[in-house]
Amino acid sequence: METRKVQFTGGSSYVITLPIEWIRSMNITKNSPLSIKFQPDGSLLILPQTTEESRVKELELNTDDIQDPTFLFRCLVGSYIAGHTAVRITSSGRLTPSTRKAARDFTLMTVGQQIVDETDSSILIKDLLNPGEMPFDNSLKRMYVIIKTMYQDVLTAVKTKDTLLAQDIIIRDNEIDKLQWLISRQFHLLLHDPSLAEKMHVTLGQALNFLVVSRILERVGDHGVRIAQHLQNIIDRDIESSIITDITSSTELVMHILDSSMQALFSGDLVKANDTIQMVEKLEVLSDSITSVALQKKGTLALSLGYIAESIRRAGEYAADISETIINQLIEEKNGV
Repeated sequence: METRKVQFTGGSSYVITLPIEWIRSMNITKNSPLSIKFQPDGSLLILPQTTEESRVKELELNTDDIQDPTFLFRCLVGSYIAGHTAVRITSSGRLTPSTRKAARDFTLMTVGQQIVDETDSSILIKDLLNPGEMPFDNSLKRMYVIIKTMYQDVLTAVKTKDTLLAQDIIIRDNEIDKLQWLISRQFHLLLHDPSLAEKMHVTLGQALNFLVVSRILERVGDHGVRIAQHLQNIIDRDIESSIITDITSSTELVMHILDSSMQALFSGDLVKANDTIQMVEKLEVLSDSITSVALQKKGTLALSLGYIAESIRRAGEYAADISETIINQLIEEKNGV
């Protein structure tokens, strides 16, 4: 960290010089406008005024080096989260059908990405979404609604022995991933463009908490998928009604913990967040009951019941983690850290 002395000039102005390295890296010239924002901790944030051109970050991915379509898809997701606004997929020859499929799958699995140009040897994907148009809380609420519906349908699938409904729950996980990637992308964009935080009406600390909560919600969704996968192995089995009762009761409790955590998040209710965490103890008792029955079974039924019990417990614990995050955030805000 550099230390610079404040100078007094003109009889009424206080002046401090700016580091030349920063001036050059930001392409600032004489008379360039700079925005100055007062921070809650008393510091000043100096922001160069960005243009659409300066926000463009293009990345090239050459399939001569990345031949595996799965690897290419992962690189595309990585570039999306990192905040690249354009990605060009190239090849020294013709692009393979599997490469084109990976590009199409990527645009379907992300928000705002679109193929805008395509030739025999290249594909250009551009970001058409203004990040300020998708507030963090809207994305989180959408994730929450999808996950809540998934767990409600788990209950329905258990009661009605509906295998097709269990399969549909699994498919919905793609929507949760899509929204979590969007939140991760927006957070990385905020790191490189602090002015975006002001446009989205969040601080960097709040954005970080939204990112943490989105990752927790994604894990709750993953365990909902896992429950649905193993439900398909027990739905047609002749099992005791007490097991169905325990699965139903524990799943309902997971939903209650998740509901309570999300209410505490959006209301900033410290007491509710604390009460929510305490619900996990009861959930552990219910999941242990399912595990005890699983130990008395054999083969696929035993494994599936064990996995269901474990996922129910983990889903509830993750849902309670949201409340822990809220408590940390609220205490930090009260202390003015």
